[in-house]
Amino acid sequence: MALYFELHPVDPQPRLIRRAADVVRGGGLIAYPTDSCYALGCHIGDKDALERVRRIREADRHHHFTLMCRDLTEVGRFARIDTWQFRILKAGTPGPYTFLMAATRETPRRLQHEKRRTIGIRVPGHVVPRLLLAELDEPMMTSTLLLPGDAMPLTDGREIAARLEHKVDLVLDTGHCGIEPTTVVDLSVQPPVVLRAGKGDLARLGLAGEAAGLRRGAGL
Repeated sequence: MALYFELHPVDPQPRLIRRAADVVRGGGLIAYPTDSCYALGCHIGDKDALERVRRIREADRHHHFTLMCRDLTEVGRFARIDTWQFRILKAGTPGPYTFLMAATRETPRRLQHEKRRTIGIRVPGHVVPRLLLAELDEPMMTSTLLLPGDAMPLTDGREIAARLEHKVDLVLDTGHCGIEPTTVVDLSVQPPVVLRAGKGDLARLGLAGEAAGLRRGAGL
């Protein structure tokens, strides 16, 4: 049975953030709010938790997983960043964007796309993951909480707890945080390619004109 914590959406209780971090450190899988929609999260180095995410999402080996990072300094440990990429990253972080980038050697291979050796990178604006990442003092592996057969991501904390009570270890509920997933931009190619137009405004990145060439199917 999953633990269930109700958090204040603006000023989350520090003791609950600490307990959530302990669950992640201990190999647990959590469902938590972000600035786009709810997501699944686990420790970056935990292979078993990653496989649990694969089973929940029914994800194959070509699924792009995402590292939720605190800031661009942390991003630079796990993704190779050129000057042109940095400008886009700086414009879009923190915020509801996911960027696909070439992974560095520090990135576990099981988190990388099997063929492209890329990794999704995200810096959240929502207070809960920001505090959680600060408590963990490292990135967290994450994936949108979109269940097989559902048209939209789950957004009600109690429904998440009911449907995933035996599949996750903890649900962090701050109320509705939206059903629109992140905007996904592939920065591993030049010029960059918009893979999914989501909550993040493309004009903020200077890529509004790229949406016409949108490629579908960014599984994150």
